[in-house]
Amino acid sequence: MKNPPGSPPTNAATRRSAPRWVYAAALILLAALGWWLFRGGTATEERVTFEARRGPLTISVIQGGSIEALESQEIRSEVRGYQGTKILRIVEEGYLVTEEDVRTNKVLVELDSSELKQRLLTQESEQESRFSTMTESRQAYEIQLGQNQADIKAADQKVKFARMDLDKFLGEAAAQELISEIGLKLPEPPDLEDVPEMNLEAATAPAGRPGQLPVNLPANLPPEIAAQLTSQLASAAGQPRVVTAATLEGLPGINLQPIVPESSQPPVTTNGRAREADSLRPTSFNVDFSKYADTNKLGDGTALQDLRKKQDDLVVAESELKLAQVKLDGTKRLYENNFVTRTELDNEELNVRKMKLRVETAETAERLHRAYEFPKLAEETVSKYEEAIRVLDKAYKEAISKLAQTRARKISAENRFELGLREIRETREQIAKCTLTATTSGLVVYGASGNQMVYYGGQEQIREGATVRERQAIITIPDMNKMSVQLKIHESHIKKVRKDLRARITLDAFPDEQLQGVVSKVGVLPDSQNRWMAPDMKVYLTTVTIEGTREWVKPGMSAKVEILVNQLEDAVYIPLQAVNMVKGRAFCHVVQGGKTEEREIVTGDFNDEFIEVREGLQEKELVLVRPPRGQVGEDTGEPEPEPEPATPAPQQSAALKGA
Repeated sequence: MKNPPGSPPTNAATRRSAPRWVYAAALILLAALGWWLFRGGTATEERVTFEARRGPLTISVIQGGSIEALESQEIRSEVRGYQGTKILRIVEEGYLVTEEDVRTNKVLVELDSSELKQRLLTQESEQESRFSTMTESRQAYEIQLGQNQADIKAADQKVKFARMDLDKFLGEAAAQELISEIGLKLPEPPDLEDVPEMNLEAATAPAGRPGQLPVNLPANLPPEIAAQLTSQLASAAGQPRVVTAATLEGLPGINLQPIVPESSQPPVTTNGRAREADSLRPTSFNVDFSKYADTNKLGDGTALQDLRKKQDDLVVAESELKLAQVKLDGTKRLYENNFVTRTELDNEELNVRKMKLRVETAETAERLHRAYEFPKLAEETVSKYEEAIRVLDKAYKEAISKLAQTRARKISAENRFELGLREIRETREQIAKCTLTATTSGLVVYGASGNQMVYYGGQEQIREGATVRERQAIITIPDMNKMSVQLKIHESHIKKVRKDLRARITLDAFPDEQLQGVVSKVGVLPDSQNRWMAPDMKVYLTTVTIEGTREWVKPGMSAKVEILVNQLEDAVYIPLQAVNMVKGRAFCHVVQGGKTEEREIVTGDFNDEFIEVREGLQEKELVLVRPPRGQVGEDTGEPEPEPEPATPAPQQSAALKGA
């Protein structure tokens, strides 16, 4: 390995050839220099001065940046998937997409779609089974509609026949009066085409709030079933589960009748008359049926005929008793005149006693009929009518329940089928998105260039075989007609920069060419990306638009931008290095007659080289560019404070310039 120019040789032969007195002399010189410095000797310092100038001073902010297009088209990966998608083919970076490429739909990027194609085959196979299930559920729904109509018709006929039996027994008027007194009402026929549907929003609402699941759960439900239902009806991690009647099918003791609060029940009418919610009375009737055992109340019916027959038997018996008594009286007179024998008189007396017994039997039969037989037959007839009404009401409810279940299965099957179609459609769209074609002309720039590491969520470098994730930019095609420079302005200068300021731009690749531009955008908040990398350094993203179009201006080039903030026509100015800040006050060292005077001054605007002096210094006065060592701030005896934000320290600006 060669030694740097000017360095002594280090090989062994050279060291052996060097005389010992050379090393001794060097040691003596170093010792003398150290003794001289220790005794406080002073060396003559080179004093660099500057003559304060008066004249125009340009206030500008100079910052480096990179060339970017104002407008560009980003081709991103739209293929979903946590693992990402591999790039099979991609055009080389820097390829110029022409209008012909756009017309012919030139393929710029081809992503791996093999997994999506396999998924499509599986989905299409499953869709056949879903179609079969949907067709079966639709047929079952239509069958259930017909079965419900048949069951309701049969139950309605039983009610009709039971009412006819009641009218036949009591008569229409008496039967209606008795039904009104008992309070029996016909149930309202349901609209089987408008079965209540489950509200999914209400089904997934938290317990104890309005809109709970419209399903009654029995109190004696087994704990394991209740726990299962609770988990199904609750929202899991912000993702509510869909609950349908089919979900509850097969669980013991589940009543799928809709919950309707009493306050919200609509009035139900039957034949124009209002019907109460509890239309059916208990089986035992608190009614005195014997009062209807009256020919004036009963209509033309079997009860009236039976009552009349009992009454007729009593009347006939009483009439026969009267005839027998008259005949007995005549026989007694004949017996007293010896016209008849004693035997004949005894026969007549026996006949009268028979007639009396017959009258008593008829009276007892009529009384028993009124007190027991008639109420029994009347209550039996009414009970049959009531039972028929209950069967009809049950048929209505079962029809609603069964129809709701079959419709739930149908809707569920239709939803699964529709979901399958949507999945197939989305998979086909995803396969189509694996081929990215040219849609606009321009220069191809890879979305993620450079050697980026693939860890902690970093993006892999764009190339064939690389993996890209959803929404990741693969290719950017900038508009070469509108270029700009992206800058990061430090917070000490951002108050000077505003929109529409003019700027001079110089590219590192073309230093002899000067471009003109204008500030088009100034960031409102500090750059978030820079905040992570350097949290103590706040910079603001600023965009400077380049005027005109030049084909040699390419994205990614480095540029230096001078933003023209202000132009002072007549100002006294000195170098930034000549100003020192002590407790927010500015000082400079003025040279007069070979002596140095520390003088306080009032400063104004500044650029990266000079600062304006408004008070304390005259034109052509000499100032030290660098203050004498150990004389800065000696009059205060306190350390220098940090410069105020309103007036940035010149040293800080110079440091920023050097950075």
